[in-house]
This record gives sequence, C-alpha cells and structure tokens, in this order.
Amino acid sequence: MPTVPRLGSGIPLVARSAEITRLRAALARADQGQAGAVLVSGDAGVGKTRLLTDLAATAEQDGALVLIGRCVGSGAGLPYLPFADVLAQLRGDRPEALHSRPALARLLPDLAVKPLSREDDAELGQLQLFDAVHSLLAELSAERMVLLMVEDVHWADSSSRNLLTFLLSRLSSQRLLVAVTYRADELHRRHPLRPVLAELVRLSAVERLDLTPFNASDATAFVRALADDDLTDVQVQRIAERSEGNAFFAEELLASSVDCGCDDPGVPTALADVLLARIERLSPAAQQVLRAASAGGRRVQYARLHEVAGMAPPELEDALREAVQHNVLVDVNEHYAFRHALLREAIYTDLLPGERVRLHAAYAQLIKTEPGMRGNAAKLAYHSMESHDLPQALAASVQAASEADDAGAPSDALHYTEQALKIWPAVADPESHAGVTEVKLTKMASMFAISAGELERGIAFARQAVRISSDDAKIESLRRLAMAVANLDGREQEAAGVIDEAWELVHDQPESVNRAWVMAVRARMMRAVCRPGARAAAEDALNSAVQTGSRSAEADVLITVAVMDEKDGLVDDACSRLIIARDRAIEAGALNVELRAWFNLGVNRYEQGLIGEAAKVFSEGLRRSEKNGLSWSPSGFQLRALLAVARYVAGDWAGSAEAARLPGDPVANLGTAIVAASGLLTEVGSGRLDQAEVLLQRLRPEWRRDFQLPLFCTAAAVELHGWRGRPDLAVAAAQDGLDALEAMEPGLTGEIRLAALGVSAAADVARRDRRRRDPESSVLDSAARFIELGSVAAKSRPRSGKLGPEGLAWQLRLAAEITRLDDGTGDPQAWRRVVDAFGYGHSYERALARWRLAAALLADDARDEAAQQLRLAAESAERLGAAPLVGALGDLARRSRIQLGDAVPRDTVDLLTPRERSVLSLVALGRTNREVGEELFISEKTVSVHLSRIMAKLGASRRAEAVATAYDRGLLES
Repeated sequence: MPTVPRLGSGIPLVARSAEITRLRAALARADQGQAGAVLVSGDAGVGKTRLLTDLAATAEQDGALVLIGRCVGSGAGLPYLPFADVLAQLRGDRPEALHSRPALARLLPDLAVKPLSREDDAELGQLQLFDAVHSLLAELSAERMVLLMVEDVHWADSSSRNLLTFLLSRLSSQRLLVAVTYRADELHRRHPLRPVLAELVRLSAVERLDLTPFNASDATAFVRALADDDLTDVQVQRIAERSEGNAFFAEELLASSVDCGCDDPGVPTALADVLLARIERLSPAAQQVLRAASAGGRRVQYARLHEVAGMAPPELEDALREAVQHNVLVDVNEHYAFRHALLREAIYTDLLPGERVRLHAAYAQLIKTEPGMRGNAAKLAYHSMESHDLPQALAASVQAASEADDAGAPSDALHYTEQALKIWPAVADPESHAGVTEVKLTKMASMFAISAGELERGIAFARQAVRISSDDAKIESLRRLAMAVANLDGREQEAAGVIDEAWELVHDQPESVNRAWVMAVRARMMRAVCRPGARAAAEDALNSAVQTGSRSAEADVLITVAVMDEKDGLVDDACSRLIIARDRAIEAGALNVELRAWFNLGVNRYEQGLIGEAAKVFSEGLRRSEKNGLSWSPSGFQLRALLAVARYVAGDWAGSAEAARLPGDPVANLGTAIVAASGLLTEVGSGRLDQAEVLLQRLRPEWRRDFQLPLFCTAAAVELHGWRGRPDLAVAAAQDGLDALEAMEPGLTGEIRLAALGVSAAADVARRDRRRRDPESSVLDSAARFIELGSVAAKSRPRSGKLGPEGLAWQLRLAAEITRLDDGTGDPQAWRRVVDAFGYGHSYERALARWRLAAALLADDARDEAAQQLRLAAESAERLGAAPLVGALGDLARRSRIQLGDAVPRDTVDLLTPRERSVLSLVALGRTNREVGEELFISEKTVSVHLSRIMAKLGASRRAEAVATAYDRGLLES
C-alpha cells in the first residue's frame, strides 16, 4: 500500500547525518556479503520512516531490491501482514520464485497450484513457512542486494514477530539488510515486543539505532527548511520550540500556523486527535489524573496532584503507574512530567470550561499555603488568572514581576507587570491588592521593557506614566520619558523637548535628588542637540548632584562632561572622568549609569586605536550587564555590538561571532538588529556568504531605526558582492547605504569607509568593463559621488574632535582606491600608506591592503616586494580564517608564479581540482548535469556534488554565476 507523502518528505534530510551514515555503512556491509539488521527506535513522528525512505533511495540508486512491509494498528490482528505486503510486491516481478514455494500460499492463497488440504496444511506447519520466506530472501539476495524494511513492528502480531525473529537469527552471508522500526513510546512494560527485542539485540548481526528528537538548532533548521520562507524567524523559532524536536509535530504545527496565519494557533485538530487517541486507551482513573495534571503545567508535584485529583493514594498511584508505563508521564525528581508539552496541551484543551476553572482554583489554593517558595508567585498569578480570581491574580502578578526583576529577568518582569496593568481596572481598590500605585506600576513596565530591549514599548509606557501622574511623580515621569526617547537614534530633539518640560516644573523648586536628576538629563540632551550652554548646564547639574548627595546623578553628569571633553580634544581627561563616573555608579548601585560609563569608556579607547583595551572594557561592561539582567538594555546591547566589532578588528573572529550570537529573531527589536548587524563583517570575512546574505535581507527594512544598521550592513554587503565577483551589485549596495545615511545623519565619519568601499567596487567594475571591451558605463559617475561624500565626511567633526587612527586609515584607503579607477591596480605608494595606517590593530584590513599593494607592485614589476606582501597577507588571512581573502591571495600568487608558504608553484590554477575544472568547462559550454556525467563517465549525482563544491569555492549561488566568476578570475580559458 503506497504511503501518502508527508509535508517534510519533499525537503532534504535534516540533521540526521550520523544516523544515515550508520545505515549506509550497514547497507555497504550487506552488499559485500555480511548480512545484518538494524532496529530503529524512536517516538512517534520523530522521523523513522523519513530516515528509511532516504536509505531506500540510496539502495535503489545502487541497484538493490527494496521490499517494504508495514504493520497497522487497527487491531485487526491480521497474521503476517507485513510479510504478505512484501510478497505482494514480488508477485509481478518474480512469480516463479513464489510459485516454487507452496508454503507461501499461507500468505498469498492464490499462489497455490491446487487448494491445500487440511492434511497438507497441517503437514506444512509454521516452520516450513518460515523456511520458505528465508529461502526466498536468500535466492533474491544471491542475484542482487536486498533491503527488507519492516515498519511499525510495535503493532505486529505474534506470528509476524516470530517470523522476524527467525529471519534475523539466520543472517549470515546473504546480501541482505533488514531494517526494522518501532515506536519506543508505545512499549509499555507489558508490551509483547519487549522480550522479542531483548532477544534480538543479543544477536551479533543485529544493531540498535535510537532516533532521538532534534536538538534546538536542528529543530529550527528543520522547520526553516519546511517553511520555505512562508514564516518569520519568530514563528519558525516558536514552532521549533513547541515541537521539542519531533518532526511530525513540527509539520502539523507549521501547517496549522500557515492555514490560520497566526503565531500561536494552538494544537492542530489532527495532531490533537492523534495525541488524545493514546490517552483514551488508558483506564478512566488514569485519564482523570492526566486531566488534573494538565492544569498544573508540564510538571506537577505528587503532593499537589494528590490534593487536586481527589483520589486516595493507592488509586492515585495505580493511575500514575499506568500513565508512566504507557509513556505519557515520566517520573522526574518527585515530580510527574508530561513526556511532551503538546501532549499536555492537547489534554488541557480538551477540559470542559468549568472543570478547568475548578482545577486551577484548587492549585491556587494549595500554592497559597506554601508562601516563600521561589516561583510560587508566578504560579499563583497563572492559576488565579485561569480561575478568574482577579484580585489575587493582581497581587501575585506584581509580586512575580518583582521576583523576576530580582532574578535578572526583565522580559518576565515585563510580562507580569503588563498582566497586572491589564486587570487593574477590573479590580476593586486595586492599590490595596497590588501594594503599588498605578503610576508606579506603569513606570516599572517602562523600565522592564527598556531593560529587555523593547525600547518602543518602554517609551509607550513612559508616556502613559506622564499622562496619569501629577506633581513630583509627573516630573520624574517626564525625566524617565526623556531618557527613554533619547535611546532612539534621531529622537534627540524630542527628548530635549520632554526634559525642558520637566525643567519648567522643577527649576523654581529647592534642591532635591529629583531636581538634580532633571538637571543631569537636561545637560545630556543639550549636548546631544548641540545647544549653547551645555557645559555650564552640566557644571550646575554636577554641583546639584553633589549637594543633594545623589551619587547616581553625579556619575551621569560626569559621563556627559567626559563626552564634551573628548569632543574638545581632551581625550585623557575624558578617560579619567569616565573611570570616576563608573566607580561612582557602582558605589550608588546605579546599573544603567554604570553601563553608560562602560560604553563611553570603551568608545574612548576604541577611537584612539587602542583596540585591545576597548575590547576588555566592552567585555567587562557586557559581563556586568549580563550579571544584572540588563544585557539587552540600550547600553547592554550597544556593549555587545561594539564588543563584536572590537574583536573583529583585533582579529578574534571566533570571539566576535560569539558576541554577535543572538538568542532568537534578529529583528525582534532594535537591540537584536544592531547586534546582528555588528557580526555581519565577521560572517562575510569568514566566507559564510549565504548566511550573511539572508541576514542582510532581513535587516534591510530595519535601517530607518538606527544609523548603525545601514553603516554595518552596507560595509558587509559591498564586501560580500565583491567576493562573489559582482562588483556591479557592490556599487549598488554602496549607493543604497550612503543614500540611507545621508537621509538620516548627513556627513557621518563612518561614510568615509563606505565611500572607500564604493570606489573600490567601482574600480573593479571599470576594470571588468575594460577587459570585456564593454561600452563606457556610469560607474565613474558613481565613483565621483562616493569621493565627494567621503571628502565631506572627512571634514566633519567626530566624537573625539578629530579623526582617530581608524578614520585616518579609511581616508587613506579611499585615496588609494581612487588610484585604481584608471588601471585597476593603483599606486603602490598609496597602498603602502594604507598598510601602515591599518597597522594600529586592524589585522584584516591590513592584510587586504597588502593584497592590493602586491597587485600594484606586480603591475610595476616589483616582484620580490610583491611576494613579501603576499606572504605576510596570507599569514594574517589564514590566522583569521578569512577564506575569501585566502583564496584571492592564492589566485594572485598562482597567476604570478609566486610561492606562498611551503606550496609548490604551478602553472595551473588549482583553486579548483582538475575534475572540478573539467566539470565547470563543460557547464560553460551549456551541458546539462546528465550530459556532463556521460562525457566524463561519472554519475549525474557526482556532477551535482562537484558543482556544489565549485559554487562554494567561488562564492556563487547559481551555475551561470559560477561560470562568470571563473572567467573573471582567470580560472577558465575563454
């Protein structure tokens, strides 16, 4: 009976390389005359059939005969059903082999030449049937390899189990592999298959393969492959988490999500039916316990379950034992947990409304008798909400938010605070239950949102706090709103207006901590918008903070003064102030001020070219933010992003990738987007171009949110297209990025870098056009605009008052790239200056400059110096793991007959192997994979493998692009 293809059957096998390798190895041994069997176990839906389908495809490609038999769970008890299926497959192809064995008529009655008499039937017996099946498989395997697959033997009848045992115990030198699957979660302690398996695993020809669920990353990869761009990263992540690595669950959740167009569609009906069918086979008492446990969550204590289920201990224990034996519950440290969260969800969803409320109320009552236990406030809030006890839910939600904040979990704290605000209007006298005012609760929500990186939500709550507050509370609310708005790029004027409003309310009041803080934030905003009198305002704020004894406000003002000192060229004074400010903030316990100090101190060191010091500062600041649950606050994520950048510059690319690694969706909020963008240059430099391209596409719509996004993304995109041999796309990317920055913040010093990269891409286009004798393009016009924007940016006044080592190096790089516009190689002296300038600590850019310098020297016939520069560049690139640059250096060295390291110079370009070059040459002539295989006497599949490797080496995504890149780089003869 043919199977209906599942949703996942059309995608490549995901994350099962170890398992399929074992199966293929067993298949290879069987093909050499070493018969074997593999018992594949795993939970329902984990992917056993998909794995064997891949094995069957491999076997058929190798010329094997594949026979498939399936057991069914209908309860019909048909004897020998899987083997009858196998024989039915042979009826058309090998009828003589079947007719020559009369005993097989027991499985296929129409085979008998004449009806069997009762005497004949009794004479044959079961053993003759077994011998007939065994000899049939032996005969078939003598002609060619045989793969016999028997699926779902947990449903097999006793006769089929006996026949399977007979066959496996007689495996020897046949060219036969038997693959058997069964569901591990169906094998309760009294299951009849258990003793059979215990006997089979003792046989030397039998091996066991336990197929476990996907881990988190593999589950995400599976869902992403399954979704085919139909879902967002958030939806993919959510489905992967809910599936807990089960492929079938993931497929059903995905289909349901696509159908309803929502993020959380609940348990799909088809999946719920499958899950509940297992529960309905249990006794009424076991079902009652499972219903009670489902309301308690994924894990429930025995004591709580005893009270809520309302059953006597012996009866409860018998029911729990039954649930455990049938693999519905597992015993974990005096708790009973559902084997899978979706199983619990299906049972819970099936509860009646009144039953659900009653169970939750019972759990809430029990939890109230256990005060002080960690996590109980959150549980009480949940059960109170579900049992409609809103006053109790309000009090518990506020307490749960406080506990989450103490534990450094701002996202959880935000959830409970929002829940409390949601039910606030529905509770009589809410302040008496919550223990806080609505204004205070709203401020808490704003603070938690900002700490969790949800800046826009934090600002929304801050605005609400301003609307509902009065007197001193309104002043503080305005101050916090100004600080929140200031975290968003391009909103400084708005923030300044908000703090001015607070100043109008407080400037006539006597000195107070509240007034000192307003003055501190006002000075910061005056500096940010370049308003006259900012330094005087900062000095007044500092005096006020000292007078009122507010160490936190004092530290905040010291940071503002330090930034102004740095702008005036007093870099060392600024550094000293920042260290003092950091220590004051630590003393005051002002975490956000402390992180602001770490951030500015790191930037101070970075701007001076002290990359090692900067990386240490960013790393320590990030450690402090993570320790206190503020790693995704504005300063927290900025520290993370700049740590990724500093490590990239310093040559610690593994550390850079680690710093830029995200816990979830890269565009979940502004913080994750900036951190994701900060890691792009490491991705591109390492040669992970496909991953970088996907991320660039995800981040492009977010550029408007912060200037750092187009700054990071454009640099990465230009380099990516350059390594792929598409300088025209690199020019377009540079234009896109510079246009975006000019619209946001014209004249940023970061535009010098983008201008240099744009001119570099334009020079590559001009050189390609000259080599191809193409008509004059408009690329030189683009280059002229890049040069103009770079010149304007170089004249702007950066944070430190003048360009630091990095800015000066990019300015020299721009000048050197301009010299390449005429001949494609440029002026060696200009490139020497670039090499020297990046010597401040940028390993990668210095190696890349040496590559350009070597090309310019070779054009001037300075071969010895060019060889020296190539070797130095290759040493750096290999140490960094800069795969594309290593390849480019190797190409240049081979074309120039220069030896790098211990390599032997060759006439041929061996970036590609001889076979790969032969394949690509035929593809360039328009041959299909099949035609290439026929001409080179290799399989079509092998051609496909060679093409995949060729495209990976050339950074190409299509066959035509690989051919074009190979011609451009001199790897194919015209």
